[in-house]
Amino acid sequence: MKNFLVHSEETIQQMCKVVGVRSVEDLFEQIPVSVRMDKLDLPDGLSEMETQRLVKNIAKENKSDYITFMGGGIYNKFVPACISQIANRFEFSTAYTPYQPEISQGTLQVMYEFQTMICRLTGMDISNATVYDGGTACAEAILMACRISKKMKACVLNSLNPEYKRIIETYAYSQNIQIDWVDEIPQNVADYACVLIQTPNYYGEILEPVKNEDCLLVVCTDVSTLSILKPPSEYGADIAVGDIQSLGIPMNFGGPSAGFVACKEKFMRQLPGRLSGRTLDNDGKQAFCLTIQTREQHIKREKATSNICSNQALIGLCATLYLTVMGEKGFYQAGYLSTLQAHKLAKKLQAKGIKVLNKNFFNEFTIEVDNADEFLSHLESAGILGGIKLDNNKILVATTEMITDEDLEKYIQAV
Repeated sequence: MKNFLVHSEETIQQMCKVVGVRSVEDLFEQIPVSVRMDKLDLPDGLSEMETQRLVKNIAKENKSDYITFMGGGIYNKFVPACISQIANRFEFSTAYTPYQPEISQGTLQVMYEFQTMICRLTGMDISNATVYDGGTACAEAILMACRISKKMKACVLNSLNPEYKRIIETYAYSQNIQIDWVDEIPQNVADYACVLIQTPNYYGEILEPVKNEDCLLVVCTDVSTLSILKPPSEYGADIAVGDIQSLGIPMNFGGPSAGFVACKEKFMRQLPGRLSGRTLDNDGKQAFCLTIQTREQHIKREKATSNICSNQALIGLCATLYLTVMGEKGFYQAGYLSTLQAHKLAKKLQAKGIKVLNKNFFNEFTIEVDNADEFLSHLESAGILGGIKLDNNKILVATTEMITDEDLEKYIQAV
């Protein structure tokens, strides 16, 4: 990579002449002098070698060797090394919107395979090729249900991920949709466009939603749990949503991730985002293209299902590679180990007198302690991120297949 060269004084004068000013400073005349910064307080310049040494020394101050029991939507899952090697190929990392299918067959096929895998996992008829994240998927599902039912109210369980709740509130506010947050689903739901429930919920509890014919049922799920748990279709879900971070996506300090929206076939015209379809070309060969184009870039804005103008295709690619590499047996084994370690830890904590608040859980559960800050501080001093503080007494604890029996013992000894 060549070193960056700033504009020469001659070039600067030419640009100023074109825009009609005498100097760069004249561009800022509108800004009061009192709020301007004379100069940046920066150290003297360093050579590239000196800069690398400085950055490496700063990086050494990071503590990255913690054993993590944190979850809440982002999980420390095993990521096969081949995924990043394949996903980082320039054909994928430089790919843009596949408007021209004749030169985008690889990207479109990956999107199609992703959709197929999501349908197999959720039991739904059709899926889109990702949205921004799980929270966006929840919000889009509510908007979708309102369009289908012509009702402007939705019922959402309070046990939903708090980040998802904030995204829903933002979307609903702009669309004048009323959101009723409830602890339990009311008996009369006829006035609602949909009921949205997360299982396992944010606190780790596995719920069994019951389909009510008076409104649509939206089930939010962590797809990694579907290696063992029932798919949303068996709950009678009309729409299934979720986040795919647990499908081979590194934690990355909380993002980026991606979400999905899947539904019954009869609702496919209301499905937001991109969809890739498979067909045959004039020569009878398999071909892929964007289909059922309901985005505002393709049709009249007032008829568009969403203003989502992009998707998380690269992360969807990683998830597709992960499921392909792991296979059904590997996917099941990862889920089995995750839940096995969680139940082992829960029993060990109960043996030490710590209360576990869940009745049924997968790989995540909530505990009650005397002082959450003190509890987590003891663990952190032992090199363990012990969970997410929910309040002064409650902590959300998660395990994955990355947690060993030795890690469990270290957790218990540090408590």
